[in-house]
Amino acid sequence: MAPPDLADILRHIGREEPLTGTVRAFPGLTREDLGRLLEAAASQLAPNPPPSSPEPRSEPRRPSRATPTLPVESRSPAEVPSSLRLFSDGAARGNPGPAGAGAVLMDAEGRVVARLGKFLGVQTNNYAEYMGLLLGLKHARTLGAKELEVLADSELLIRQLQGRYQVKSPTLRPLYEEAVALLKHFPRTKLTHVPREKNKAADEMSNRAIDERM
Repeated sequence: MAPPDLADILRHIGREEPLTGTVRAFPGLTREDLGRLLEAAASQLAPNPPPSSPEPRSEPRRPSRATPTLPVESRSPAEVPSSLRLFSDGAARGNPGPAGAGAVLMDAEGRVVARLGKFLGVQTNNYAEYMGLLLGLKHARTLGAKELEVLADSELLIRQLQGRYQVKSPTLRPLYEEAVALLKHFPRTKLTHVPREKNKAADEMSNRAIDERM
């Protein structure tokens, strides 16, 4: 078996690993900075990466901490199938407390299309759940998805979107209305409540958003 390519290892670390300890050890350094450093090192080892590289050279530059949204991984619209599954989640440590939104888009075969996270400051869990949904809906729209299945472990969120529960919270009402408006942009949608163990990818992103202040 051939030894693993060092450039691929560096890109995998920059794309998949939290790197939380390194961020904490160097004040002022963000995870985005570390990702760019690892990508730069990988590019020096393999200056002409193949088109199938997990992070295409044409990918837009990731936003700085001033714009607290992190697309950890995302394909270009030309590579994305028209049918997607959106796993969304939110976390608030203290409820209210430090909160994060997370979303993961997958194709029908379970391959990841995009991972997204956003730090929300001090918010409630329900607020974070809606923000995770909005994060994923907006990205799915930019990718040109036509069919979208939304999967979340928040029964409240799913039932409200289905019209089975009322939205009584004045804080959640505008988020609900925005989500309904975004869902109308997709010709076909499906809303599914799933147990937490089937929503681990989105849960990981919402917690990473808190830990790394994405």
